[in-house]
Amino acid sequence: MIRKSLVRLLLVLAGLTAALATPAYAVVEININKGNVQPMPIAITDLLSNDGLGAQVSGVIAADLQRSGLFAPINKQAFIEKISNPDSTPRFQDWTAINAQALVTGRVTQEGGRLRAEFRLWDTYGNQQMVGQQFYAQPDNWRRVAHIIADAIYEKITGEKGYFDTRVVFVAESGPKTARKTQLGIMDQDGFNARMLTDGSDLVLTPRFSPNRQEVTYMSFANQQPRVYLLQLQTGQRELVGNFPGMTFSPRFSPDGQRVIMSLQQEGNANIYTMDLRSRTTTRLTSTAAIDTSPSYSPDGTQIAFESDRGGKQQIYVMNADGSNQHRISFGDGAYSTPVWSPRGDLIAFTKQSGQSFSIGVMKPDGSGERLLTTGFHNEGPTWAPNGRVIMFFREPQGSSGPQLYSIDLTGYNEQKIPTPGFASDPAWSPLLE
Repeated sequence: MIRKSLVRLLLVLAGLTAALATPAYAVVEININKGNVQPMPIAITDLLSNDGLGAQVSGVIAADLQRSGLFAPINKQAFIEKISNPDSTPRFQDWTAINAQALVTGRVTQEGGRLRAEFRLWDTYGNQQMVGQQFYAQPDNWRRVAHIIADAIYEKITGEKGYFDTRVVFVAESGPKTARKTQLGIMDQDGFNARMLTDGSDLVLTPRFSPNRQEVTYMSFANQQPRVYLLQLQTGQRELVGNFPGMTFSPRFSPDGQRVIMSLQQEGNANIYTMDLRSRTTTRLTSTAAIDTSPSYSPDGTQIAFESDRGGKQQIYVMNADGSNQHRISFGDGAYSTPVWSPRGDLIAFTKQSGQSFSIGVMKPDGSGERLLTTGFHNEGPTWAPNGRVIMFFREPQGSSGPQLYSIDLTGYNEQKIPTPGFASDPAWSPLLE
């Protein structure tokens, strides 16, 4: 399905020349390495169109940028200039008068059954165009075009890749807790376009994207046998990953997508194995009488973080990709679980249980620099945005009927609830779409 969408989305990037070249007086940028960043005021005008679609595209762009916590879209009622020709240079003084440090203009048109969207990003204090691009797509892909434009704006101003043109797989939950129905769900990162990938006949857990975004690996209790499966997103075809005698669970792809790493439980303990998806050969990486699980590769594939209770309670360990040099990195109070390596490689996110509360936190791969980002009755299951700046997780408050998805940035601020069709848990963020 993703590949079909890519074919439908005929993406054309083209630089749009500024109508008037003027000297640069300022450079609009956000230094996102400064920690708690003051959101940048930005004016996002409705893209011109004959049918209102331009305003809808602008609305998605504004929502994406605002949700990042780095931008503060200005109320349109404050706008002084009405943009009637997005090819003309705006009256910059009208935009600086309302403290807009950046301005977005553009139009959306229909050409031969295709949607054409173009935008320009202006530096209002520098009196210059920062970037101009245009895109062609099937009309039903207009939300994705908006996400791509938001990514382009984010990257131009922050200097880092955005994360808006992405998807999230999750476990959708419905029904009473005593008879909970679970399905694999997939949606855009902002909660739109959600659809179910399984019918709910089997309990499913821990879905994880492949690096090429075409497959999901997950655990299913189909036929009362807890096993790891692969699901092709385009065809819906499901395949068992290895016919092991014991329970397999907690799968995740290697960074090159050629292997699946998972836990195999036999005789009361669980160890970590990898399976080469081409040869179907397996390699055992741990050999203890403990529960070793939740493995996660470093981005370069040379190391693996995992949780183990070999020391008496759950802690985070790191080992080389061949299983050598296993060593503990978490030493704080409480129990640590679900380690996930950042796509940037600089941090490991985790769940920490201490007393009656669960926290989502991060630490460096050597275990130093532990920071807790959010704490509550039950927070669990962190997953990284592809740019390594935002973490999504699920939360179930005390006394609630079910969990919901939330996101939070690395500063511990800008916590956001992600809308889902019902209860949702165990999210996994995709890489950027192509």
